[in-house]
Amino acid sequence: MVSPAERLSTIASTIKPNRKDSTSLQPEDYPEHPFKVTVVGSGNWGCTIAKVIAENTVERPRQFQRDVNMWVYEELIEGEKLTEIINTKHENVKYLPGIKLPVNVVAVPDIVEACAGSDLIGKVNPKARAISCLKGLDVNPNGCKLLSTVITEELGIYCGALSGANLAPEVAQCKWSETTVAYTIPDDFRGKGKDIDHQILKSLFHRPYFHVRVISDVAGISIAGALKNVVAMAAGFVEGLGWGDNAKAAVMRIGLVETIQFAKTFFDGCHAATFTHESAGVADLITTCAGGRNVRVGRYMAQHSVSATEAEEKLLNGQSCQGIHTTREVYEFLSNMGRTDEFPLFTTTYRIIYENFPIEKLPECLEPVED
Repeated sequence: MVSPAERLSTIASTIKPNRKDSTSLQPEDYPEHPFKVTVVGSGNWGCTIAKVIAENTVERPRQFQRDVNMWVYEELIEGEKLTEIINTKHENVKYLPGIKLPVNVVAVPDIVEACAGSDLIGKVNPKARAISCLKGLDVNPNGCKLLSTVITEELGIYCGALSGANLAPEVAQCKWSETTVAYTIPDDFRGKGKDIDHQILKSLFHRPYFHVRVISDVAGISIAGALKNVVAMAAGFVEGLGWGDNAKAAVMRIGLVETIQFAKTFFDGCHAATFTHESAGVADLITTCAGGRNVRVGRYMAQHSVSATEAEEKLLNGQSCQGIHTTREVYEFLSNMGRTDEFPLFTTTYRIIYENFPIEKLPECLEPVED
């Protein structure tokens, strides 16, 4: 499986900048020139975000250029290019069928062309900013990086993050939800009206059906978005054994505690409130543990006494279960740091997936330690 960080690195090598070359604003707050926005990616979530953004760029022409380029990995659908289908029928029939995209979403197969001139992500403009809508971490035994950090290192542009309890089909259907955008104003901020700030980001993403809170804890929402998948695997285990809602709630509580502990231990500046107050924290954890690939795979493992790989192949039709891979990466990192005993849920989830540890023994590994 190609990790999110590896995908980002591949994209970055193509669009790396060439250095040679409330949602209402007061009049004095309008940008000197409307910002241009590009969405890199066109799966169900990429198309959903493009839809949200394009609705706002039409309504706010003084803040944003109308057209929103969306980079599409070109493929043929019954002999017709996917970009042509999107640009003529205004629908991604493969990845977001049944949802009409705004006419100002422009599908572009060339990533350099898609990003050219953008203020939010860009090829030529080294002053562009980015918001990562991917959930995950770049974890290896020697270190742990935020995907937003990977983007900054690869592209040389500042990057924030968006994360929350946001199932793409529900957002695309305009069903009410919340999200969290995390963005710390960078040191080279060029001033109000000249650069991206919290007010501009809220104007870009907030819709009546998609409520946005903008905070500064980029690390916090990124960690929450990655580690929820490990917790969801464990939630699937207890669900598959038929232990009921009490057991599932216990797994979620312990998982939230370990997630906060992981953030505070290995990243500076994380706030506990990000995990308990924001959509990107506890709300996303609840949604993920209610269903989705990770819970389904964990449940199937417990019900049928099969490996994670077998469950993944049986259930997901070639798609991947992110929790399987994140669990291994996090465990290897913790093991290398000598900290596995401090994270019993993460460690036991790894042992169940990779060492055939009996799921039935999960509770005894999570016995509370008296203060």
